[in-house]
Amino acid sequence: MRLLVAVDESENARRAVQYVGSLLHRTPNVMVTLFHVLKPMPRVLLEHGGSENPDIEEALGTRLRRDQQAWVKQEIEAECSLLERACETLVRAGFDKNLVTLKFGHEDDIAKTIVEEATIGRYETIVVGRTGASGITRIFGGGITDRLLRDARGFALWIIE
Repeated sequence: MRLLVAVDESENARRAVQYVGSLLHRTPNVMVTLFHVLKPMPRVLLEHGGSENPDIEEALGTRLRRDQQAWVKQEIEAECSLLERACETLVRAGFDKNLVTLKFGHEDDIAKTIVEEATIGRYETIVVGRTGASGITRIFGGGITDRLLRDARGFALWIIE
């Protein structure tokens, strides 16, 4: 069994990790990936503005990719403790640390990034803590949890509150 557990700073995400740990710590062959979606990349790193000169265009593209990679690395270093704490929670519950993987995603659309990771990684189950949503978001069903309920076809979806 492969579970993708989406983790953020929320109390419900912490509860989701604890729930997985308490429920499945003795279940054989359970592999857990703790997954955190980084904040969106700054606009300045999305495009370089371009040039009509092919040599300058290539240099701008190379620099932009290098700057994007540096930003992702910096954000991962800043957010790594979040996943490490979640991993510690699973280990305290009795999970073998070798069966826990830490992974990051980075896109503007958190729900889409979670579903894409679940698809690419061939997970059977997605686990999330229910996210808070404003009144408008709740009315129109645009929250992360609502979007996962709509878009995560083919996966078991555990929503922990």
